[in-house]
Amino acid sequence: MILPFALLLAAMAFLSTLAPRWWLHHYPKVALGLGTVTLFYYLVVLRDLPRVWHTAHDYLSFIALAGSLFIVSGGIHIDVRGQASPLKNVLFLLVGAVAANVLGTTGAAMVLVRPWMRMNRSRMAAHHIVFFIFIVANVGGCLTPIGDPPLFLGFLQGVPFWWITRNAWPMWALAVGLLLAMFYALDKANIARKHNVAGTETAAGNWKFSGLANLFFLAIILGAVFVRRPIFLREGLMLAAALASYLTTAKSVHSANQFNFHPLQEVVILFAGIFATMMPALDWLNFHAEKFAASPGILFWSAGGLSAVLDNAPTYLCFLSQLLGATGAGTAAQLTAASPANLLAISVGAVFFGAATYIGNAPNFMVKSIATHENAPAPRFLEYIWRFALPFLLPALIVTWLLFFRS
Repeated sequence: MILPFALLLAAMAFLSTLAPRWWLHHYPKVALGLGTVTLFYYLVVLRDLPRVWHTAHDYLSFIALAGSLFIVSGGIHIDVRGQASPLKNVLFLLVGAVAANVLGTTGAAMVLVRPWMRMNRSRMAAHHIVFFIFIVANVGGCLTPIGDPPLFLGFLQGVPFWWITRNAWPMWALAVGLLLAMFYALDKANIARKHNVAGTETAAGNWKFSGLANLFFLAIILGAVFVRRPIFLREGLMLAAALASYLTTAKSVHSANQFNFHPLQEVVILFAGIFATMMPALDWLNFHAEKFAASPGILFWSAGGLSAVLDNAPTYLCFLSQLLGATGAGTAAQLTAASPANLLAISVGAVFFGAATYIGNAPNFMVKSIATHENAPAPRFLEYIWRFALPFLLPALIVTWLLFFRS
């Protein structure tokens, strides 16, 4: 029953590259059709309605957060004058990495991706989109539970709020530093190719902000993340904030952002199929997670590697549950004393490896979809992996493992 999930991943990887026009018109049939196969198995064969209900709740929560942030961020326009130099780009990405810990990776990515593309519109290349995903949408959010969904789940399970900050900042600093250095080298080469003379680069000029009233709605959404009861109150607050934002934002702001619902529609449909079809894979992982729990190094690679192809939040939760059972710790708070190295390994692994594919973390595909609809050169599924994740992200992961988790 993992086969429908594998087929959906294969379709996203190959059909979007080999038959892009066909995929653009038929991806809803593929995603929803394969999802229906898995749902039929769980509802009719297994008769496991609670499992399906749990998945449906997770999916609705995911869509409520991603969709509301998409709509609210679409009402914030940052007008950038001039062209950004490689150094200005590095500073922007660093600010984005810090902001991800306050706004969450999804919030920071949705607010900053459009000005990022405007800063570089005269020489936009694929590495601008990919390293934005690497740094702002993933690795940057490793310092607080607000930063990335796996860490927030850990916080809800009892991991103290500042525990990840105190323990993960060296890995954060190393990985962000390495990725920024790689980006700077690529961007320097890019500007030299575009202008033949590096000295022709110009820094971004004055920025003009519009729609800042939407920061209020953004704050409501971020605050709603912490609401747990009653059921669907959190999602209701998010959607209400999104609706209020959309109705009160001036049309000129939406027009300046080239705002439309096509990227969100793509995410809603594809992730409906992903959430449905990956249920057997997550159930298998939950049953076999103890096989991966030999050491921090193995946990870093196993929790991380599986986070790259499954959503990193439920993958993290599977490994956290296994650690609680293996150590006998009653709560996640006790786990920080009983097995801190293992907990840190799955935390950092889930966050960092979420950048390895478009489906590893929630904002990745949204950034890609926004970029595609604004005609920015976002690489396709497989190109993203072999051209960027393997040659650039993987070395940063290896160095992180060697320095912090190997022993």
